[in-house]
Amino acid sequence: MAQTAAEQRLRVAVVGLGSIGGVAAASLAAAGKHDVIACTRRPLEHLTLERPEGTVEVALKSLTDPSQVKPVDWVLLCTKAHETESAGPWLQRLCQPSTRVAVMQNGIDHAARVAPFIDGASVVPVIVYYNGERLAPGRVRMSRVAPHDLIVPADEGGRVFAALFAGTTISVLLSDNFLTLAWRKLLLNAVANPVSALTLQRQSVFRRPDVHALCLEILAEAIAVARADGAKLAPDEAERVMTAMLAIPAELGSSMYFDRLAGQPLEIEALTGAIVICGERYGVATPLNRALLTMLRAVSDAAAAKK
Repeated sequence: MAQTAAEQRLRVAVVGLGSIGGVAAASLAAAGKHDVIACTRRPLEHLTLERPEGTVEVALKSLTDPSQVKPVDWVLLCTKAHETESAGPWLQRLCQPSTRVAVMQNGIDHAARVAPFIDGASVVPVIVYYNGERLAPGRVRMSRVAPHDLIVPADEGGRVFAALFAGTTISVLLSDNFLTLAWRKLLLNAVANPVSALTLQRQSVFRRPDVHALCLEILAEAIAVARADGAKLAPDEAERVMTAMLAIPAELGSSMYFDRLAGQPLEIEALTGAIVICGERYGVATPLNRALLTMLRAVSDAAAAKK
């Protein structure tokens, strides 16, 4: 009898072993159903994942040179969106037309971002909702902040991606309304990342009434752009986003906040930049988001200059 997609042992490469990639790689390795390879800058033999179900430590094969890899069944691209080009050598070696690439990055236009590097492989865009935090080399923490950890389109690619995570503690939702949900995630990021990075504060900063009011205005611009792009959003979408923001524990931080603390360039073009560029495409004004983009670029450029 032929194996189902959920039963086949597949070769899975995780490119980018930070907060998102570390959680994904450790979850798949802990389930033990597939052969997982981590594509990293530094060699790593073990990975510890702190998760609500309990802490696990897994052995992990890691490679540091793209010349060491061969094409695989799945690539999970978990770098920051602005690091996609630097991940290009990995993607070019790992991909062939039969490969599937799960783009687990922020923003929209996932397929267009990776197309130049994947040799005709098929793309599965993924919305990541779990909060990951890299605690130390080889140790990450996962926190849940939404009913589902990952969301993918309800198509053939999405279904085989969900099958890949069968047997793990990661929950995957198949959605017929992926565009709208992608924009909803971008709306969260439109305030969570820029505000926390610029103020150097965690989620607690959104409890301030003045910050809350500013976020509603930032969101009003972004929502107008999203609707122009075809997203089906609620009349009170901005208030819903802020309700979701306030439900996130005050001690958690955004990825951009952690990048600024670490002196890293910021993932701004796929978030605030995407809103501004999309606004230009549809003739929707975004003055507040444009102001945020200018300040974030200045911070990011200063960090890049120190490297």
